[in-house]
Amino acid sequence: MTQITFIDASGKSRQVEAEDGSTVMETALRNSIPGIEAECGGACACATCHVYVDEAWVGKLPKPEQMEEDMLDFAFDVRPTSRLSCQIKVSPALAGLSVTTPEKQG
Repeated sequence: MTQITFIDASGKSRQVEAEDGSTVMETALRNSIPGIEAECGGACACATCHVYVDEAWVGKLPKPEQMEEDMLDFAFDVRPTSRLSCQIKVSPALAGLSVTTPEKQG
């Protein structure tokens, strides 16, 4: 299991154990993390699992594919560290990953 920290828009943080091989979005849903709606269920067909990746982790993640970048166009308040949590696969290399949910989902 890999530990991930979710921080909501108000700054409240919550650490959870994530199953390796799952996605950050699946982990959020399993742990009832507020702010992750995941309307498409992880198909990269919406932007309702949008998160901001902590800057210390941005370079450690694989670059987003074109489909993810296209979907981020529909997200609310996109920033340079924006990612869709359905596209981030959990692995031991991500132990300690920290992501913040936006004020609202697009």
